[in-house]
Amino acid sequence: MKNILSLLVCVIISIALLQCRVANIKPGEPLKITQWDANGYYLYLPSILIYHDYKKLTWLEAIDQKYRVTGGSGHGGDGYQTKTADNGNYVFMYQGGVAMMELPFFLIAHFIAQHSHYPPDGFSPPYQYALGFGIIFYSLLAALVLRKLLLVYFNDLTTALTLLLVCLATNYIQYSAVDSGQSHAYLFLLYTLVLYATYKWHKAPSVGWACVTGFICGFATMTRPTEAIIIFIPLFWDTHTKAAAKAKWAMVRQHTSHIGFAAACGILALLPQLIYWKLASGSWVFDVGSKWKFLNPYFRVLFGFEKGWFIYTPVTVLFIVGMFFMKGFQFRKSVLWFCLLNIYIIIAWDDWRYGGSYSTRALVQSYPVFALPLAALVDKVIFKKWRPAFYVLCAYFIGVNLFQINQYCKTILHFNDMNRRYYARIYLNPNPTPLDMSLLDSNEIPPDIALYKTETVVNTGESFAIKSQLGNHTVIADTTLPALKGDVRLCWYRIKCELKTPDLWQAYLNAAITTTNGVKQGRVRLFSPISDATKANSYEFWLSTSNTKGKLVITITTPYSLTGEIKQLEVTRYYQEYGID
Repeated sequence: MKNILSLLVCVIISIALLQCRVANIKPGEPLKITQWDANGYYLYLPSILIYHDYKKLTWLEAIDQKYRVTGGSGHGGDGYQTKTADNGNYVFMYQGGVAMMELPFFLIAHFIAQHSHYPPDGFSPPYQYALGFGIIFYSLLAALVLRKLLLVYFNDLTTALTLLLVCLATNYIQYSAVDSGQSHAYLFLLYTLVLYATYKWHKAPSVGWACVTGFICGFATMTRPTEAIIIFIPLFWDTHTKAAAKAKWAMVRQHTSHIGFAAACGILALLPQLIYWKLASGSWVFDVGSKWKFLNPYFRVLFGFEKGWFIYTPVTVLFIVGMFFMKGFQFRKSVLWFCLLNIYIIIAWDDWRYGGSYSTRALVQSYPVFALPLAALVDKVIFKKWRPAFYVLCAYFIGVNLFQINQYCKTILHFNDMNRRYYARIYLNPNPTPLDMSLLDSNEIPPDIALYKTETVVNTGESFAIKSQLGNHTVIADTTLPALKGDVRLCWYRIKCELKTPDLWQAYLNAAITTTNGVKQGRVRLFSPISDATKANSYEFWLSTSNTKGKLVITITTPYSLTGEIKQLEVTRYYQEYGID
């Protein structure tokens, strides 16, 4: 069979996605695809097809109490997934394109629920499993379509490597196999389809391919309005040279009716959203309130240690490098215009963290476009004598990504609070320590302490019970720090605590050192991937001060009530004294 390697890769990708989906179904816990942002995309289906109430959402409060799908953001329609229109109706903050693509799986699940013991309420297990596994069908379809397009320009090996890197060395796997209820994997398919439809129309112009291209552009825009820049793909396709551009626009003039058909189909794709807005809000267009900072974009979206695209998914550097190897390809200007504008829009959004996410999730849907420059680069490299090193690099990218996705799903790689020091401690680290975990909240780690003198300033010796009322501070240690002789330029305090409590969520272990220079504070969260609410957990962090005399207070804080037991609390002072005879 011709081009068997790239076809085999499509199968491998599907198996990897299935395995990742299954591995992230936690024993004893229900699978929930339709929660948080995913719930906002999904609400169209149950509200219209089951409850026949998409304006007042009187049914949603009971559903949320039963399944906890809104993320605890409110009761009924008052969560962040909706907004109240001037006419008093609730309007969904998320567009309906994802719901329309979820519709086949929803209908299958609804049939199963109606003919089984599960409630046909739109949120019971059949719906969750249908959506969770249904998206993998779309992912396989996307891989096959992208493969077909890549084989037009590149050989089988280049296509296979490109598919592997795009699907398994990036955060695409997270948003197609785990957090799959969001828009990214659905749009990924739309981008593969518009790329292929654009290629087919330019190869042999026809009304059919013009309609497909226009419809997909409109549908992508209905799914996420910022995807309207998808129009740059067909617009600049085959304009890579002056001669090609001249021929392309001459062909467009010969088929001007195709432009009308494409535009009509684009409007047709947008129509369901416009009708919904009109019925729900009274207006054909509803402002969902997004904010942008185009004059001051957030480059940390790409380079920052919070969620930086190049930091956490380093294979994406090759996406950009590949743009310098596209000379002669008819997609060159399409890719350049689209990718650069797309990145600019993504980094200019006011909520630059994009909620909880692994790497920059807002770029996932456009990976099929980035696959073209990546393939151009791969095609050059595989004919070089140092290609074995490149294969090792590819394996590294895939291995690191799969390892980090596993960390992310365990919340070791945190969805919102990452920083440089913490990332360095957990990088390829399967068993982070309590001190490693402390760097989520503290940036203090002393240099080599081998030459430091030590002194124990707190040691509880025996365990004791603690109890905190709602929102109170519970003091577990309060001691005076004696001054040290000589010239002590910097003093380090190592706080170690063994604590057992079931009330870990949003609770912190805090330390505050008050000196004449002010107050130095530090803290660590009690809830972490290595903590267990049924056992005693160890916590550890460092705090430094330049003044040795003062007062040390250690507390437990929580916005809720907390009961537990301190098994051990120890504070050790590390210091170097200068100028003593």
